[in-house]
Amino acid sequence: MDCQNVKVLIADDSLLARKKLKDCLVSLGCVNIIEAQDGEEAYDQYIKEQPDLVFMDIVMPKKFGTDAVREIIAEYPDATIIMLSSVGTKKYVEDSLKAGAQDFIPKPFTSSQVSSILERF
Repeated sequence: MDCQNVKVLIADDSLLARKKLKDCLVSLGCVNIIEAQDGEEAYDQYIKEQPDLVFMDIVMPKKFGTDAVREIIAEYPDATIIMLSSVGTKKYVEDSLKAGAQDFIPKPFTSSQVSSILERF
């Protein structure tokens, strides 16, 4: 898989979760990776960097991922956002998808799940 030209934004309040996903993406060939530690920063980074793909945690400080998705999609309806969360309540997942996210991956994720997302989007 060639994703050298794909710009990816990882938004998660957990440094460990961001590192794990970044390491996974790098192992799959991604080199252009941006990070955000909360929903507010995720929105700001999206506006500034215009990434091709976003992996966004749902539960974050300052602004929930679902709220950041709504704001991003309002301005950029074609944004590709994949939600990640260990909080697997059906309500959070449904709200995220209704807000405009394209998919959901539960934590802990596997490399094959991330690879599948990259291939699809």
